[in-house]
Amino acid sequence: YSTKVDERFKLKSLTELGINRDYDWSGVKTVSIWSIPTVAMNDYTRTGLARYGTAAELQDTKQDMTLSRDRSFTFTIDKGNYNEQMMVKNAGKALARQIDEVIVPEVDTYRLATMSAAAIASGGTATAAITASNAYSSLLKGGEYMSDNKVPLTSRVAFVTPSYYSFIKQDNSFIRYGDSSQAMLRNGVIGEVDGVKIVVVPSSYFPADTAFIMAHPAATVAASKLEDYKTHDNPPGINGWLVEGRIIYDAFVLNNKNKALYTHKIA
Repeated sequence: YSTKVDERFKLKSLTELGINRDYDWSGVKTVSIWSIPTVAMNDYTRTGLARYGTAAELQDTKQDMTLSRDRSFTFTIDKGNYNEQMMVKNAGKALARQIDEVIVPEVDTYRLATMSAAAIASGGTATAAITASNAYSSLLKGGEYMSDNKVPLTSRVAFVTPSYYSFIKQDNSFIRYGDSSQAMLRNGVIGEVDGVKIVVVPSSYFPADTAFIMAHPAATVAASKLEDYKTHDNPPGINGWLVEGRIIYDAFVLNNKNKALYTHKIA
């Protein structure tokens, strides 16, 4: 047998451009955020004791962000199997493979599901089949929704399926990045439409019947409290290696910034 392992393709995290890490969970499980509303304007009255209007106590709301994803994995590599199989089951490489092929896609999938659910709940959604004739206009609709809700024009990103990307490429308004944009390519950005960076993500990462999710990074807070990976050499009861890993993570959408998310459904 060959010592060369037939490795699967893997991707780095593709959702980093659409999240922020503005809050810290070090030493805690829950972070609470206060939101303070405004009040309506009145017509000033030049007589009486309530000339500015009737005063009411300024209210507030509290959003609790509690980490809910506590995930783990474990596997063993018997030294006998290791020696009899051309030493291809290297523990360190197996751990790296687990992180690249299982953990990173799981986190990306969870973030996209969180963004999509928040967009739908706040009204930032449309439903229509995507074709070459409406792919571009559908994305512009998402930008229009964000602009109407005062979302900053800069830093917007659209996570799109390969199918949607095939349609948008047929539009001359699509800007393709060349070799001079290696930094963007490393982050998964392959082009731009109306100032929105385009990141192609495997369809399996998206909620069902989703064409794209547009996001501004201010909306979604990504939490990564613990990432702990261990390789034990000859632990009690095992002649070989025991590999264990644990990751505590989550994703939250801020209540006052949920309009900075938009999703297009195809059904």
